[in-house]
Amino acid sequence: MTHRKWSKAVTIALVSPDEWVVIDTTQAASWAMIEDWPLEEAPLLDRALAVCADVISGKRTPEDARLAFIDAVKEARIPVKED
Repeated sequence: MTHRKWSKAVTIALVSPDEWVVIDTTQAASWAMIEDWPLEEAPLLDRALAVCADVISGKRTPEDARLAFIDAVKEARIPVKED
């Protein structure tokens, strides 16, 4: 379940404005939020991490994780590449 690809990847500039990272699984989103996130304390970040944990344990869908991740990206004002 953790490695299942999302319906649509989320491409963000996490480390620097010119360095785009493609996030397309719940596990990749979790790693990004734990390892590289610009915010430490943020309500939508905490929610997204909780949703990812639920997806990994089979309680929610990968799409739930994707949407929660996008909310956390917006909260942190991380640039997103729109298709």
